[in-house]
Amino acid sequence: MAGVWDELLGQPEAIEQLSRVVTGKDDGFQHSWLFTGPAGSGRSTIAKAFAASLQCENSGCGSCQQCSLVLAGAHPDVRVLATDKVIISIDEVRELVQFAAMASSVGDYRVVVIEDADRMSERTSNVLLKALEEPQDKTIWMLCAPSAADLLPTIRSRTRNVSLRLPSNQEVAQLLVQRDGVTEELAIQSARQAQQHVGMARRLAVSQDARARRQETMRELASITNLSGAMAAAEHLLSVAKRDAEAVSLERDKQEKEKLLAAYGLGPQDKVPPGIRSHIKELEDNQKRRNTRALRDGIDRVFTDAESFIRDVLSIQLGTYSDLINQDLLEVLNQRALLTSAQQSVEILDAIKQARVRLESNVRDLLVLEALCTTLIMRRQVAA
Repeated sequence: MAGVWDELLGQPEAIEQLSRVVTGKDDGFQHSWLFTGPAGSGRSTIAKAFAASLQCENSGCGSCQQCSLVLAGAHPDVRVLATDKVIISIDEVRELVQFAAMASSVGDYRVVVIEDADRMSERTSNVLLKALEEPQDKTIWMLCAPSAADLLPTIRSRTRNVSLRLPSNQEVAQLLVQRDGVTEELAIQSARQAQQHVGMARRLAVSQDARARRQETMRELASITNLSGAMAAAEHLLSVAKRDAEAVSLERDKQEKEKLLAAYGLGPQDKVPPGIRSHIKELEDNQKRRNTRALRDGIDRVFTDAESFIRDVLSIQLGTYSDLINQDLLEVLNQRALLTSAQQSVEILDAIKQARVRLESNVRDLLVLEALCTTLIMRRQVAA
């Protein structure tokens, strides 16, 4: 496959299924879709690629204006809802329902993508349910969630589920070598450290600053020995997460604006015609709203790194040594594995899960990190 599907790894079955729908080879055309899979599997990416292919005259070439506008987040007939809040509000969904009821202006379809659809309350879900029960002609709904079980049964029953998986480390590394021209050794290391998350792996592969920030995080996590050290580490990790979030936002915002300008045949330095200034402003407003969530994503990357560290320790404690993620920290891992127990490692992994829940529940960032770092204090196992 080519075009809009190029960025999707490890999803040949899903791409084949959606491509058959776009080309009319699948008779089971559905007005509502549900994309499920773990974080990093590309739920929103595949939804946007599907939206672009539906609007494209060439079934998703990736280079025409229709594809470019969708992928740049500026197509007038495609609306994407991404929230930084704990729940998606009922007013946000009502606005989408109104948008979906209107006729398309330049594309063949009116498309609505809801990221994190699992964040809808039952009342909000029922507002969406009415739209799914009586879909407008040429209107497509695409919902993204970790699993189908995260949505109401009434919503699930009216969607066609496309299940995604995480690509293998080898698949991620191969993409980095082919697309970004990095060495095979760096590509494999980045894929392993990102734990199969394509976007994170690419940042580690192409950005020395990103690699340095990860190393800083790992050093901090490994150095916690007492309570005062845990408090200091939490503050330092929050600083690292903020710097990482700012770097990600700046890079992503720049790329999105360049893509949008290119869709209208403009370069970064060209004067923007009055007719498309509203599209530029809408993109910038969406970026500002999304960037409020960037810090939370940066903190989640700290959690991911902490998981990789403790999983390596647990692997050593269980005597498997299988596929260690942080092979460059082997001495530190061996020391912690010797001085702590497997039970303690499992308890820390549970604490990381709890930290994610607290972060999503809007507990203060520093308090979440302090609580997690406290569990990382190295307590010697008691001999039997």
